[in-house]
Amino acid sequence: MAYPKVVIIGGGFGGINVAKALKKAKVDIYMIDKKNHHLFQPLLYQVASAALSPADVATPLREILRNQKNTTVMMGEVASIEKEKKFLKLTNGDIFSYDYLVVATGASHSYFGNEQWEPIAPGLKTVMDALRIREKILISFEKAERSDSIEDAAKYLNFVIIGGGPTGVEMAGSIAEIAHKTMFKNFRRIRPEKSKIYLIEGNSRVLPPYPKSLSIRAKKDLERMGVRVLTGKIVTNITKDGVQVGDDFIEARNIIWAAGNQASPLIKTLNIPLDRQGRAMVEKDLSIPDHPEIFVIGDAACFIGKKGAPLPGIAPVAIQMARYVGKVIKRGLPKTKRISFKYFDKGSIATIGKARAVGYVGKFKLQGWFAWLGWGFIHIAYLVCYRSRFTVMLEWCFHYFTGLRGARIIHHSIDESKK
Repeated sequence: MAYPKVVIIGGGFGGINVAKALKKAKVDIYMIDKKNHHLFQPLLYQVASAALSPADVATPLREILRNQKNTTVMMGEVASIEKEKKFLKLTNGDIFSYDYLVVATGASHSYFGNEQWEPIAPGLKTVMDALRIREKILISFEKAERSDSIEDAAKYLNFVIIGGGPTGVEMAGSIAEIAHKTMFKNFRRIRPEKSKIYLIEGNSRVLPPYPKSLSIRAKKDLERMGVRVLTGKIVTNITKDGVQVGDDFIEARNIIWAAGNQASPLIKTLNIPLDRQGRAMVEKDLSIPDHPEIFVIGDAACFIGKKGAPLPGIAPVAIQMARYVGKVIKRGLPKTKRISFKYFDKGSIATIGKARAVGYVGKFKLQGWFAWLGWGFIHIAYLVCYRSRFTVMLEWCFHYFTGLRGARIIHHSIDESKK
């Protein structure tokens, strides 16, 4: 007897948790991802800031699913989905049919129509993004050290992070720690603690989704760490020399983009309504119109929550969506018998620096050391690999007591043109 064939596109939080929810189901699962690993994106900024190594936040998909006999992992990139014929095509021409399809392709950077900014202001979505940013930061200190004048050195010691959401706040805090603590006494001709770190947010406050009091606390903590927080400011241009913010120009060689996301272009091949970020407008059961066998989850889906606003593109949303879809498929529920998906908001926590964090659970607010400790425990618990949990805990303990970052290796030459 042939079991239903479930194809999952994407090995992120959504895809992995759908597969796990179907571990004991009588289905044949094919997971397809253009990468061979699951990436723990919430800690990716720590790779970019030299606190962790890539292996600490990335685990091979085959290793995660090695004991799941009904699951086959395929490395490849999906080019298009033929929903009427119930098959998808890879870029190499391979074709996969399905009975159920789960699209969990995540999101990439959005430059709001200014894609020419991307080479100058990279975003942070992949391991390669993180390594690129890490090397650019470290090489900037080296270039400043060999500069002939204070003015030339200053260009390399200015850092601009665009976007004041959790990623931007965490990245700004990490760079401040690198400059003001980690690199302290490492150089002879420059003083890294004199670096200028700018965090630019178009909203009136950083961490816009958070309660206002926590946004204010986060801003104060960042400023205590030496970060210059600019709110209510819009970036109008980015060049290799710096960033234009209104009438002001900030000269900088290090610019990091954390301001916007857009769904994978693959979603467009479904030919269904999309929101402004290119996400699929899914129905109450997370399926697409007229095709109850196709589900879109995580960052690729636009689902209107109980407050009348789309659910945010964060890991807890993707995980809960995945578990819901897993139950629907496992039980073989027809669309008429599927109850509506409901998201349970467990709150959110953002770290700012050592022993500094803000967060909320319902109406209960956390800040300071206790919030930072809670942030650490939550992230350790969500890491899928036990080895990663152990090594990350060791690295954090080392960093907490010494202030040092162990992943400060530069692989490229300082004189390479792309640097």
